[in-house]
Amino acid sequence: MTSATGAPNHGELNTTVIARLEGKSSLVEILQYNELRGSEDIRGAQNLFFAQQVGLRLKQVRITLRDSDAIIEAGGLHFMHGNINLDNQVGGLGGFMKKMAANVMTGEATFKPRYRGTGHIYLEPTFGHFLLIRLEGDEAIVEKQMFYAAEGTVDVGVAMQKHISAGAMGGEGWFQTSVRGVGWCVLNSPVPAEEVVRITLNNEKLSVDGTFALLRKGKINFKVEKSTKSLFGTATNGRLRSTASPAN
Repeated sequence: MTSATGAPNHGELNTTVIARLEGKSSLVEILQYNELRGSEDIRGAQNLFFAQQVGLRLKQVRITLRDSDAIIEAGGLHFMHGNINLDNQVGGLGGFMKKMAANVMTGEATFKPRYRGTGHIYLEPTFGHFLLIRLEGDEAIVEKQMFYAAEGTVDVGVAMQKHISAGAMGGEGWFQTSVRGVGWCVLNSPVPAEEVVRITLNNEKLSVDGTFALLRKGKINFKVEKSTKSLFGTATNGRLRSTASPAN
């Protein structure tokens, strides 16, 4: 719920900041609700009770802008407070066609609203999980529909698989989402951030069973191989192996 007092009071006493990244003139934080007490009916109250018992916690992204901007996945806004304006420009016909193509290829929303100004932006609460990453002039390739928000200095685009095997058999399709530039980025994650394994490759190869690779830096080569040398072996164990290695 929101309260129209002079400043945001969005469950401040009932939330804990579990992750944060500073930008050049912005801040992104992941808030976690300590407990949930509100419900309109008995069934809802029961669901909240069992969610608490199994360790599920409601989370929410809060973005603080200081005369800066942020890009947010369409439909992600909960509310905003301050002097913030929505920039809905698509960059003319060329920009519109580019965004439409990205939508078809990656399944992401066609338009990602850009919010400019000074104040606070709260995104939709969820029981899901988030990853915060910082880009330092480089690129990250992420799974489809993982993108959630980014600092305005980050460019969100499309990356095409370089290897035929990755596009045809990797499970991710021919196109994935690319984020590049300088700044922070918020990604949806199927698991908590602390359960994601981060590996740095130094002239080595990483093999991942199935489609467990959530994201990779843009300079990493990605392809799909059979998990055994023989076609019969691959057919019987039913697995393909994703392989990542530093680009030459």
